[in-house]
Amino acid sequence: MSVLLSDVVSGSAVGLRGRLRRLSASELRAAAIEASSEILRLEAVRVAVVDELSLRPDDQVIASRGVGCWLAANTMLQVRDGKKIAALGAALRPFPAVAARFDVGDCSFDHAVLIVAFCESPPKGMPDAALPRCIDLLLAAASGVEATTTKVRNVIATLERIFESDEIPPAEDVDRNELRIASTLNGRVVVRGDFDALTGEMLLSALSNLTMPTPAPDGTPDSRSAAKRTADGFTELIRRYLDCAKTGTDGGQRPHVNVHINARDLAEHRDCAAAPAASRGGVAVPDLDVGHMPWLGPLSVSQTRLLGCDCFLSTVLLDGHGAPLDAKPGKRLVSAEQRVALIARDKGCAFPGCTCVPAWTDAHHIRHWANGGPTVMNNLVLLCRSHHRLMHRKTGFVGKWVIRIGVDNKPWFIPPPSIDPGQHPRPANTTFKT
Repeated sequence: MSVLLSDVVSGSAVGLRGRLRRLSASELRAAAIEASSEILRLEAVRVAVVDELSLRPDDQVIASRGVGCWLAANTMLQVRDGKKIAALGAALRPFPAVAARFDVGDCSFDHAVLIVAFCESPPKGMPDAALPRCIDLLLAAASGVEATTTKVRNVIATLERIFESDEIPPAEDVDRNELRIASTLNGRVVVRGDFDALTGEMLLSALSNLTMPTPAPDGTPDSRSAAKRTADGFTELIRRYLDCAKTGTDGGQRPHVNVHINARDLAEHRDCAAAPAASRGGVAVPDLDVGHMPWLGPLSVSQTRLLGCDCFLSTVLLDGHGAPLDAKPGKRLVSAEQRVALIARDKGCAFPGCTCVPAWTDAHHIRHWANGGPTVMNNLVLLCRSHHRLMHRKTGFVGKWVIRIGVDNKPWFIPPPSIDPGQHPRPANTTFKT
């Protein structure tokens, strides 16, 4: 790290903007990453110090009604934030593995909060012996630059579905469903709802093609916010329903609920996720015995079986790695069956770090059709419109990403030298294993 770059990270921000002009783009990126790492380190230091102070409070802390309130009173933090810091320090004490990962800066504050909350209140059907393995899965989802809150929440939701008990999971409890519609003084209507995951999946599936950004006829990007697009889509959904339920299409299919599950798991539910760990080196979260919805993720086997009593069942043949097989190369356009198989494999945009859902993706030919690329599974990958354009050389982008199908029959992404000089292959967004 250069002297100037080191000064940027460790020094004050006063007058910094003028000095930043002397840095190259690569140095600016390095400074941003280093500053972010420093923030993680200092957050861990603050949590540890505050926790120790809570164990040995002095008169000032006692007079402030707790260390969280004292911290807020002596810093620019809000009281709720001071209490969250103190609460995390106390919650980490019984879970040294989580504390160790947080202390080295490999787990963010918010992710540590989610993990310890799961550990403190695990699913009632989960045996105590399974907790260490669950912690490993959660820490793997929370570690590294590709960690996202969505991934951590997805693993938590998956574990809650795996260890089913006699009690209905909160996400599937229809008795909690609420919808409030009230008019305001100025004549508008306020809608507020709380639904189970299946109802939410149906709503999101119905809205998906109605809420996508729509460019103007001259190509100008859609200027509406996501909330405005959702409101417009909801209005259109009601209008179509009142006009005899004209539902339109979504990714080449009419909107409906998709639930993916292994046939063996649908027929006979395995005891728990701890079983595969004894025979294999690790457990792949996407392969655990739960259903999976494209929008809202895991669905318990019991709920999936309920849906399976009255549904249209599509069969997708998979190889030993869980990748769909295909033997229909004779056309350019992806068939409905192939799209179902692609969704089962990629579960949305496969580009590393992208969270775009299947309905908003295109089927991209890895080797272009015009260059002799066949329309088969090992030459197809789901990409959102933004990453699809990137693969076709987005204007102003230097270098080109390369996609290869690995030995696991799943897509891997090789970045250009401008991003990674070593061009190390990166797994698809849905490939998550410990």
